[in-house]
Amino acid sequence: MTATALRRTLFLIGILVAWEAAYRIIGWESWKFPSLFQTVESFYNGFAHGQLLEAILNSLKRLLIAFTISMTLGTLLGLMFAKSKIMDDTVGFVVVALQTVPSIAWLPFAIIWFGFNDTSVIFITALGATWTMSIATRTGIKNIPPIYIRAAQTLGTGNGWRMFTQILIPGAFPHLMTGIRVAWAFAWRALVAGELIANGAGLGQLLQDGRGLGDTALMLNVVIIIAVLGTISDHFCFKKLEDKLLVRYGLESASK
Repeated sequence: MTATALRRTLFLIGILVAWEAAYRIIGWESWKFPSLFQTVESFYNGFAHGQLLEAILNSLKRLLIAFTISMTLGTLLGLMFAKSKIMDDTVGFVVVALQTVPSIAWLPFAIIWFGFNDTSVIFITALGATWTMSIATRTGIKNIPPIYIRAAQTLGTGNGWRMFTQILIPGAFPHLMTGIRVAWAFAWRALVAGELIANGAGLGQLLQDGRGLGDTALMLNVVIIIAVLGTISDHFCFKKLEDKLLVRYGLESASK
């Protein structure tokens, strides 16, 4: 175990010990905030009965569909904003304004347009990530030194697919990865908020059910699951992808 992993493990153990000690010392009532053991018991029962697993799978399905849509649209929009002054001054200006609007604000429209179903949740989840990804893509491409593009054109790269894959993507990569990570977090927030209201059978609905039943242990389990899934996806997916692509494009040494 590395020193970093050891520190994190000891820190988490300390939090768990302090949590249970605070519950017993302060005398919290379980309907206000659960103890560590109540939360673990609820976690076990939730998985034993299939409730938590079903909710996780339903939420991840919606999230991955929406995230794929937002990555595709966001990257294409960002590329257009970076390459076209007219698009940047018009559509790009509107996108910057839309980014400040919480995606949950569009849920009433989504329900009117699509009804209380997965489409509404996927719609606002995709909105929660698309604008962020488009701005990150635009910023990344705009910050590529023009001499790189001119040198590539001189060497015969042209302005088509090769320019996009060999110059623009590698040059914008740091901003793209930041955009992907932020977009992933925004998508999670929009997803849970959408499921809370649109009655999607996922983690958000499970959170709502816990509130209705006064089951704070179930509610806390949902929060912990979302945090764990976010940490795992960032560390084992996005971070690994970033490291591999940095080496692939020669931005970092493979021996580092």
